[in-house]
Order: sequence, then structure tokens, then C-alpha cells
Amino acid sequence: MTDRLLSPDELEAALRAIGAERYHNLHPFHRALHDGKLNKGQVQAWALNRYYYQASIPAKDATLLARLPTAELRREWRRRLIDHDGTEPGTGGVARWLKLTDGLGLDRAYVESLDGLLPGTRFAVEAYVHFVRDRSILEAIASSLTELFSPTIISERVSGMLRNYAFITEETLAYFAPRLTQAPQDSAFALAYVKEHARTVAEQEAVLGALKFKCGVLWSMLDALDYAYVTPARIPPGAFRPAEDAA
Repeated sequence: MTDRLLSPDELEAALRAIGAERYHNLHPFHRALHDGKLNKGQVQAWALNRYYYQASIPAKDATLLARLPTAELRREWRRRLIDHDGTEPGTGGVARWLKLTDGLGLDRAYVESLDGLLPGTRFAVEAYVHFVRDRSILEAIASSLTELFSPTIISERVSGMLRNYAFITEETLAYFAPRLTQAPQDSAFALAYVKEHARTVAEQEAVLGALKFKCGVLWSMLDALDYAYVTPARIPPGAFRPAEDAA
């Protein structure tokens, strides 16, 4: 945190430093996923658990949208809902994520039921939704700034998974292509908002804390996957069990 008021550019630098240290592209599970070190069941577990995060983003954004005080801000944030929910059935980011789980051989009804979620995934995602619902508008917007770093991880994810997994195709990864343009647009707005509206030391500390919290959400989701499906591979009762691990 900071004990003095940062200039807008200093605040941006501090935010980017948090991403450089804490973004989940550094997590061992991420490295294993994109370096081809996981088996199909482990990739299925990642996609199934990540679905809950993707499906919860519109709900998270809707809680913030309801609190935004101007039409201009609401129009900006409404675009995120459209990006993820689409304009009709079968469109939008959530639908494209289901094409990924379909392509991995997971039953769509099972994925959407959330029955196979890891407890750690459920707790992390719901903590994020509650954070955006309950904290200040400034903190809620700042928590989205992990999107500053997402184009790098998306590029790694697509190239690495296509290169290393025979069961992955470009069609399977259709979710990611639009995010290469959506995420920079979204993060540019959020960053400009935060730099303009974090005007006190306390507000800047809250902004930095919000980004640290969000990085922690994403990191803890990978921690849960790593513990359950890699080492020590202790899958909780009721959670998804890959076919090769089934009794």
C-alpha cells in the first residue's frame, strides 16, 4: 500500500506491479495447462470449474450496473453483460465457454448443473460476486483490472493448448478470440475511471487492495484445481472425477 497520494501514472504503475507479481499466469497449474503437462481429465476439470467463474461474471456485473449513478456509466458497463450473455440464445462468452466443455467431452447439463464444482471454486467465485455487490463502486471497478493482463494469458493459453493437446481445436477455443479485443477495451475504461476517481490515499489503497483481492480469487481457483487433480490429487466428495480416475 501507499502512505502518500500517488499521481495517476504512479497509481497505474502500482496496479501493473500487482499484476506482475500476483496474476495467475504465474501459477504452476497454469504453466502445466499451457505447457501440455496435464491429461485430458485434468483439462476437463479446469474447464468445468472455470465455467462457474465465466457464468457468474454477468451476475457480478449486473450488481454493479444497478448501482452506477449515470446513464453513461451504465451504458459502458452494460456492454460487458452483452459480451458475456449475448443478445440471443447461443451467443456471448458463456455460450462459447460451453462449446469448450462440449469439445472436451463433458455433458453440458452436468456442467451447467454445477454439481461437479470444487468447494474452493464455489467459495472463490461467490466471494468475488459479493465483493462487487457490497464494496464501493470504485473498488468494484478496480477489481476488474485483472483484464489489463488477460491478453497475455489468452495468447499463451490458445497457442499452448493448440500446440500441446490433440483433443483441442480452434473451434473448441472459440471463447478466447473475442476477448483479445473486449478485454483491452474494458480494462482501458476501468483504468481511466480508477485513475480519475481515486483521489485520496485511502481511495488509492482501496483500489490496490481490490486488485490484490481479485488476483487472489483467480489464484485460489487454481490452487483448488492443483490440490484436487494434480498434487496430492485429493478430489473432494461430490466433485468432478475424470473418467480415468473413476473407480
